[in-house]
Parts: sequence; C-alpha cells; structure tokens
Amino acid sequence: MEHPYVPRDLQLPGYVPVSLSESTILTVYGLSSLLVVSLVWFLSGRSRNISKLDRLLMCWWAFTGLTHLILEGYFAFSPEFYKDKTGFYLAEVWKEYSKGDSRYAGRDSAIVAVEGMTSVLEGPPCLLAVYAIAKGKGYSYILQFAISLGQLYGTFVYFITAYLEGDNFSASPFYYYAYYVLANSFWLLIPSLIAIRCWKKISSAVQSQSQKKNKIR
Repeated sequence: MEHPYVPRDLQLPGYVPVSLSESTILTVYGLSSLLVVSLVWFLSGRSRNISKLDRLLMCWWAFTGLTHLILEGYFAFSPEFYKDKTGFYLAEVWKEYSKGDSRYAGRDSAIVAVEGMTSVLEGPPCLLAVYAIAKGKGYSYILQFAISLGQLYGTFVYFITAYLEGDNFSASPFYYYAYYVLANSFWLLIPSLIAIRCWKKISSAVQSQSQKKNKIR
C-alpha cells in the first residue's frame, strides 16, 4: 500500500492507511484535552488558597503530562503503529501526525529517543507538579523549572535534528505549519514562560533567605 508521506521512497512495509478522518482525530483530541483542563480547573477552584495563575498551571501540567504519558508513550513503545488495522485511536493519531513529520512513521532514532525519554522522564513529574501546586509544596517551583527545561531541550532537539536532516518531512505546507510548527510551538512558548517565572521565584526566595541570615549575624 502506497503511503502519503515524504520522502516518497520511505519504506513502510505493511502500511495501513488512516481510517479515521482528520476532523475526527482532531476533535477527539481537542475534546479530551478540554475535559482534562476543565476537570482540573473545576477541582482546583474548590480551594481558595490557589491563585488563578496556579490553577492555569495545574491545567497545563495535567494536559502536557497526560500527553507525554499516553500519546508519546504509545508512540515510543509501538514501533509498528503504521500497520494497525483496527482503527485504534492512538495509532491513527500518529499516522495522521506523520503527514507533518514522516520521521515518526519512519521511526527515526532521534525521534524515538526524545519521545521515549519525554514520556518516561517528564510525564510523571508533570502530574507531580499538579499535586505540588495544589498542596503548596516547597519543591513546586524547582520541579516546574526542571520539567520546563527538559521540555525545551526536547523541543529544540526535535527542531534542530529536522533542520540538520534537510527539514523535508511534511506531505504539504499545510501539514508542515499546522502539525510540525504550530502544534510544537506551544512546547517552546509555555515552558519558556514557566521557566522564567520559576527562576524569578527561586531567586527571590534565595535572596530573601540570605538577607534573613545576614540580619541574624
């Protein structure tokens, strides 16, 4: 079966075309994400001690944590997803996304490594960040800062390796900008903002502690 990916000579023996429509795949993902965000927003609103900004951060960490664990985890540990004949949703997602970056269907080693590490090393800490913010844990800012740096590192590796390999993995300009550029840009913008905020919070706390020690002396 001929595949829709670029380069056209990419070898995908046993390839099975996407059975779900593009609109169905995106709608299910959008509604699932909305459900998660809405649930976290509602539950976090029951506590008067959590600011709106922290509630938004909890929503982000829940969303991105589940994305890492479920979506990226499935990809990392399902090397033959493109052969799926059952219409399993997660396989369909990656068949569709590969139109924007065929390195996924082709199991590019750099992509598999980045996605695998992201799923295992960042997925659980993201969910821990939700708990840490909710409970006002002292390690909250350090944890968020560390995860954000990890996400930025992974995203930069993702874009840089594509550039070094010719940046020609999209089936059309639409998929290039919608899937490859836009969908991944959120993991550059949001972690950057969170990292800056956490850096300021941590620096302020350290400075305050130093001033207290100087006063005691």
